[in-house]
Amino acid sequence: MEDTQSKFPTLEVTRRTLIETGATALVLSSLPRGALAAGSDQAELSQVSIDLRVNGNLHHLTLDPRTTLLDALREHLALTGSKKGCDHGQCGACTVLVEGRRINSCLTLAAMHDGHSITTIEGLAFGQDLHPMQAAFVEHDGFQCGYCTSGQICSAVGMLAESRGGMPSYVTADLTRPAAKLSDDEIRERMSGNICRCAAYPNIVAAIKQALGEQI
Repeated sequence: MEDTQSKFPTLEVTRRTLIETGATALVLSSLPRGALAAGSDQAELSQVSIDLRVNGNLHHLTLDPRTTLLDALREHLALTGSKKGCDHGQCGACTVLVEGRRINSCLTLAAMHDGHSITTIEGLAFGQDLHPMQAAFVEHDGFQCGYCTSGQICSAVGMLAESRGGMPSYVTADLTRPAAKLSDDEIRERMSGNICRCAAYPNIVAAIKQALGEQI
C-alpha cells in the first residue's frame, strides 16, 4: 500500500499560528460590507478645497482631508521654514501662529483652518528688516544647528502675546493679576514645549528678554 504521508506532509499547528489566524479572522469579520471586495481599488477619500491666508497671501488649496497643516505649508506651499521634527507635537519645531495663537502645525489638519490667517517664520520679517525677535536671536546666538529655531521664534512671539493678554503659566505666583514682568523662570516654563537639542536655552532666554524690552 502506498504511503500517503509522503505526498501530504503533516501541517504543524502551533499556538502562535493559531493566535495569528484567529486575530486575522477577527479583523476581517469586523470590516464593513464591501470593504474586502474593494481591496486595493478602494476609492480615494474625497478632496477638500480650503482657503488659507498665509503670511498675508491667500492660497486656494485642494487637499486630501488628512493633510496636516504642516504638510500643507511644506509640501503644497513650499514654506519649508516650519520643520517636521518629531511629528508628534513634542518638539515644537513646527510651531506657527494661527490667528495670532501658537500651535503645533503637525497636530492639526489643514482643513480645520479654512479661512484662517497663518503666520510662519517666513512672514515675520518686515520686508528686508528682521522681526525684533529674529534680530534678538541673531544677536544673542540663540541657535546652533538651527533646526528648531523657526519654531522657537514663532513660539516666542506667540508666548509674549499670551503674556500681554494676561494668560498665566504653571509658575505664575499670583493668578489674580497678570505678571508685570516675565522672569527667566516664566520664560523657560512658557517655552518648555520647544526643545533645542543643541541646548542653547540661556541664549534663547536672553534673546526673548531683549525682544520683550522692545515691546513687540
